[in-house]
Amino acid sequence: MGANTAQKTIITIGEDSAPRNQADSISSPSQTPPEPSLADRYEAVLRMSQAMAAHRNLDELFCGLARELSQVVRSDGIRVIQYDEVQSKVERSFEAGRFPPLDCPPEETMSSWVYRHQEPLVISSDDRETRFPGLMDQLKKCGIQSVCALPLSTIHRRIGGLFIGSEDPNAYSEDEVRFLSLVANQVAVAIDDALNWEVSRLAQAELVQKQDEFQRERDRLKLLLDVNNNVISNLELRDLFASISASVRRVMQCDAVAVHLPHSDEQLRIYALDFPESKGFMQEEALIPIKDTGPGRVFRTGQPLAGSPGPHPSSNEHCDAVIHEGLRFGCLLPLVSRNRILGVLALGRRQDKPFTYDDVDFLVQVAGQVAIAMDNAFAYGQIADLRDKLAEEKLYLEDEIRSQMNFNEIVGSGPALRRVLQQVETVAPTDSAVLILGETGTGKELIARAIHNLSRRKDRSFVKLNCAAIPTGLLESELFGHEKGAFTGAITQRIGRFELANGGTAFLDEIGEIPLELQPKLLRVLQEREFERLGSTRTLRTDARLVAATNRDLAAMVEDQKFRADLFYRLNVFPVRVPPLRERSEDIPLLVRHFAQQFARRSNKAIETIPSEIMNSLVGYHWPGNVRELQNVIERAVILSTGPVLRVPLSDLKKRELGASPSKSETLEEAERKHILAALRETNWVVGGPNGAAIRLGMNRSTLQFRIKKMGISRPLAQ
Repeated sequence: MGANTAQKTIITIGEDSAPRNQADSISSPSQTPPEPSLADRYEAVLRMSQAMAAHRNLDELFCGLARELSQVVRSDGIRVIQYDEVQSKVERSFEAGRFPPLDCPPEETMSSWVYRHQEPLVISSDDRETRFPGLMDQLKKCGIQSVCALPLSTIHRRIGGLFIGSEDPNAYSEDEVRFLSLVANQVAVAIDDALNWEVSRLAQAELVQKQDEFQRERDRLKLLLDVNNNVISNLELRDLFASISASVRRVMQCDAVAVHLPHSDEQLRIYALDFPESKGFMQEEALIPIKDTGPGRVFRTGQPLAGSPGPHPSSNEHCDAVIHEGLRFGCLLPLVSRNRILGVLALGRRQDKPFTYDDVDFLVQVAGQVAIAMDNAFAYGQIADLRDKLAEEKLYLEDEIRSQMNFNEIVGSGPALRRVLQQVETVAPTDSAVLILGETGTGKELIARAIHNLSRRKDRSFVKLNCAAIPTGLLESELFGHEKGAFTGAITQRIGRFELANGGTAFLDEIGEIPLELQPKLLRVLQEREFERLGSTRTLRTDARLVAATNRDLAAMVEDQKFRADLFYRLNVFPVRVPPLRERSEDIPLLVRHFAQQFARRSNKAIETIPSEIMNSLVGYHWPGNVRELQNVIERAVILSTGPVLRVPLSDLKKRELGASPSKSETLEEAERKHILAALRETNWVVGGPNGAAIRLGMNRSTLQFRIKKMGISRPLAQ
């Protein structure tokens, strides 16, 4: 066989392997050792069998075989060949003495012939042998003239061949060949045992390896199952990470596991870290730049990254922390769910053991499960927030129902009110802040609601807060909310009005009562659209539109340094002044009829008539409490009325002084005449119809015609 197909081990017998006189018998042709006796030979065979039985390693076996054979038979070279019949090549070749290496074509080798024929082959002289010309030339160069080749076989299989060479011609007689055949049988059994042991050892090692692989695969599958179970059972992200991180560290044989979540467009944040033996250089909540860092690269590209961190050309705190912690190898995986990169899963090892492709493939599956859990946790958090907001809105709306005014629409059609409503129509479609000015009881909240209802935010919440009705110490909590434990008595988390009004309108009544120390935070909400709850460092954003109202002179308060000028200018973008009721007396009859019908329905009464003298008195009254005072007066009148006619206790009203003469008061008939004339002029002397004077005065058409005729009122010719 060719030399390129054989695994060769050359064994040289010298001082380390045999006594000097025995070694010289191979290396010195001038000395001829005495012919051993038959007993000596069989004793040597017995020793050889015992020596070979003690060796399981083939190299050690052939070393012992060469040593023992040199004492049994005269030889100048020994070769043992293990032949692979399946692949038709020499599997192993062991030489000792003068035998040259195998460097001949297969057809010119004795090993192939002996293996095929399973018979001994003796070459008495190299000059007479013509079957193996190449081999004989090599033997001649080594001084080998005689060769005895014997097959190595057991009853189970063919193993190879044993070759013994001598520098003397005709060195091996028939008796020598029979004796060497016996030796070859012993050698074949020993080699077969060694090969079986080697196969058994390899099989056992392979079995152990398979068991290790099976255990590793089982651990990994169990980890995936644990992660999957935790995905189902844990909706809190921190609880999920705490439950699986220890298993990930154990199965993947790593020291640190972390989850990085986006903090801003330029930074990631270590949301969770499981690093039991940390030196303190890596901490939760630490910020990591997205630029020029491994986690940032994985977050941008969505591709896993594994390797040694090493020194980075653009050093930063995160890279330095990884190096100081002694993490030699890391694996970074994107947390992807529904084509969105939610964060990065990071693993680190201090030991000199890189993450393999197989590790990365498995961790991609783990990261996929963790990403699903994160997506579920985020969705659960949003649902929980919406649930809390709905609960807050429910409580708020219940309070609104209990506290809202007894009418839900603006009543009136006078020019003063029409000017206000025109302003409302102008500013409502915008998102500008609106400041509503007016005396107490003029209906500023109704104007605010009208602005909300005419805006694009009408389908979202209208949240109101009376700043004068909340104690100063609790006003900040009402506006911006607070966390659990933020102050004594804060036993639960509370959502503030600005957070509740996100996407809708926040109405702050009596805004002049906000203390100075709280005004900068309100200004920040108006300018930056952001705030923090009490007891929290997390910045929240809001898209609430602000509508404010006050009955105070804010400009004068700015001059007195009781109100911030910058906040006043920010609020005073579009001021709307609601006129007091005394400036819109033409709307009083409509308001009286509206309130009378409303309270009559609530009291299960039927109010059909309002006497003209009653109406005239109500129109002529000064109404310092504005619409709210009128509402209360009519509610009391409905309660006191026992029939279909509204009875108002006029004695309880303070009559308005007339400017005509300090000593003379206008009579009810004169006041009624002037009021009817004013209504007729405004309606261009139209009595009936939806825009007629009768509707404005809250009277029937026939009643008004009777009053006009009785008072002698006629339309001027100029009209």
